[in-house]
Amino acid sequence: MTEASDRFAVFHSRREAQVREPFGSLALILTQWIDSEQSVWGVPGIWAPRPDGGSGLQLTAASADGVTVNGDAVDGTVLLNGPGEDAPTIRFSETQCGTIIAEDGLFGLRVWDEQSEWVLNYGGIDAYEYDDEWVVTGRWKPNPEGTTLEVGKQLGSTKYEVIPGEIEFTHAEHTVSLATIGTGKALQIIFADLTNGAETYSVGRFLFVVPNPDGTVTMDFNLAVLPPCAFSYNFNCPIPPKQNRLPFDVRAGEKNVLANDGSLLHH
Repeated sequence: MTEASDRFAVFHSRREAQVREPFGSLALILTQWIDSEQSVWGVPGIWAPRPDGGSGLQLTAASADGVTVNGDAVDGTVLLNGPGEDAPTIRFSETQCGTIIAEDGLFGLRVWDEQSEWVLNYGGIDAYEYDDEWVVTGRWKPNPEGTTLEVGKQLGSTKYEVIPGEIEFTHAEHTVSLATIGTGKALQIIFADLTNGAETYSVGRFLFVVPNPDGTVTMDFNLAVLPPCAFSYNFNCPIPPKQNRLPFDVRAGEKNVLANDGSLLHH
């Protein structure tokens, strides 16, 4: 094995371990947005937006419900902070816990179970063998500051994402320009290719890159990963924008999530 393929093997083994952690993608069993006073399927309590208009949610539960926040039993009504440094530790049972998420001013609850059916049935991530021909150099084309693109999501909603630039490269006589997403150093490429639905997960895959100082971008498609929705139906993943749907096969990176018996865990 080469040094590059050795690094890929380590990367792949770490990915397989990460997705089955207590807050790994396989553990997510529910996502519910809270826009009014309501119950949440499978967990105790009444959940509501914070009446003070603050970041987070309000929870009302009795001590018999067994809910704890930061280790203390809930008996009455408590205000729970949203995402950030003061985010609460919410626990429903020995294996189930909760986190609060936010998007466009709305807050929701995610429920995680480290013994979910997907964790228990998980057999591994099927991936292509390392291929150094899929380490591709592209040309970085920065966009004017504030450029955005409407990106659709798997369950039908859309979101405007910041598009700092595009990456142009040529493969199999096709010149393409991939839109990147992000505001930090590492940028995300949400892409599809002709293997989707046949050899790889139907929705598409992610690749993370960092532009080089010389105006190029190294794209190692061997490090392409499956989106979280490939592991749990409770994620609403972005789908590749039209320009990121490649007109050729990308036979590199992760392919599908496998069950214990070798079949596909999800389609």
